Amino acid sequence: MKKVVKFGGSSLADAGQFRKVAAIIMSDPSRVYVVPSAPGKRFKGDTKVTDLLIRCHETAQKGGDWESVLEEVKDRYCAIRGELGLRSPLEEEFALIAEHLRLGTTIDYVASRGEYLNGILLAEFLEYEFIDAAKLIWFDADGRYDADKTRQEFERVLNGREHVVIPGFYGARPDGSVKTFSRGGSDITGAIVSQAVNADMYENWTDVSGFLTCDPGIVANPHPIRTITYRELRELSYMGATVLHAESIFPVKEAGIPINIRNTNDPEAPGTMIVAHAGQDPDGDVITGIAGRKGYVVIRIEKDMMNEEVGFACRVLDVLRSFDISFEHLPSGIDTMCAVISEKEVEGRESDILNAVSRAVNPDFICMDRGLALIAVVGRGMRNMTGTASRVFSAVADAGVNISMIDQGSSEMNIIMGIREEDFDKTIQNIYKAFY
Repeated sequence: MKKVVKFGGSSLADAGQFRKVAAIIMSDPSRVYVVPSAPGKRFKGDTKVTDLLIRCHETAQKGGDWESVLEEVKDRYCAIRGELGLRSPLEEEFALIAEHLRLGTTIDYVASRGEYLNGILLAEFLEYEFIDAAKLIWFDADGRYDADKTRQEFERVLNGREHVVIPGFYGARPDGSVKTFSRGGSDITGAIVSQAVNADMYENWTDVSGFLTCDPGIVANPHPIRTITYRELRELSYMGATVLHAESIFPVKEAGIPINIRNTNDPEAPGTMIVAHAGQDPDGDVITGIAGRKGYVVIRIEKDMMNEEVGFACRVLDVLRSFDISFEHLPSGIDTMCAVISEKEVEGRESDILNAVSRAVNPDFICMDRGLALIAVVGRGMRNMTGTASRVFSAVADAGVNISMIDQGSSEMNIIMGIREEDFDKTIQNIYKAFY
């Protein structure tokens, strides 16, 4: 068995957490590839190292006192080094970062140094080999991830080597400059490494014991999810579940590698297994999870005989494309059509968008409703269980909530509904009660 293990920022926030991580790795000889994040928060009110580095770059861009911010970052790493009795030459690394800042460098380079430096310290502590991610993970000149080049470099550089630390979050462009993934991108690095080395398992260690059925800030002590499929996870991640970066699913899904979400602070907990396929939940649960997001608007269009007007929907979508707007859902009827859009996409352009749609399709009525939230009920057991939709909608009705939009995927794995934002929490609470 060969495992890739990725540890999040909270797992590597200080020397004490480093010791927990080392104990986890050494307890299983199959944990041979390690992907670290930058140090996260040590306590409530603390600042993540990546946020400090971003502030450092922003301050330098404005001509401010970036040296004091960089010194704060340096103190964090030197404290870890000192407590663990390590000897890595951090002073040289920080002198190089300072030189880049003085000359004017990119935000990607500065932000990536959190993972880079943590990788150096963790490799020394584990007595593993450190390999810079910029030698392995590649982007093209436009900043798109280059899977073919990355696969070639893994084969060339690693060449069968194991017991390696590869920092997360970044890679390199063809010119050698650093390019980062979006925040949380160490999850993506872990998935890429897992695919490249043909791992048997990708363990993603964080500060929670896997996925929960819904947000514990809304429902107290929600039911844990023991097994979830890639497709279910994609649905829940898209709708706001944030334990794992949504893009990290694709490399491991393509390779058929299971993911195990584990808790660094409770390593004996089984966590959540993410797999390609799964049978009925052994606990008999019909739904796997409930998730949602606020901040949507709905463009509502009405026109008699819309269904007989060839290209009607195409013209509406052409208008959205001309404004560089992507839609979330397009529920429709015979004479009605709705486009659900993120509120951020239309901010300040509402009238222009409505006028453009009106010119394109000449509707009988058109308006834009704000303050919409979307809630998704997801589960592979839904398709084989009669009455699931009825239970969902009855729970919403019992909460006294009006549903303004319903959309069900063709896989029958999810039901998405639109409600007013002010009804968000009580809707999720009532749906949860109906099933658990």
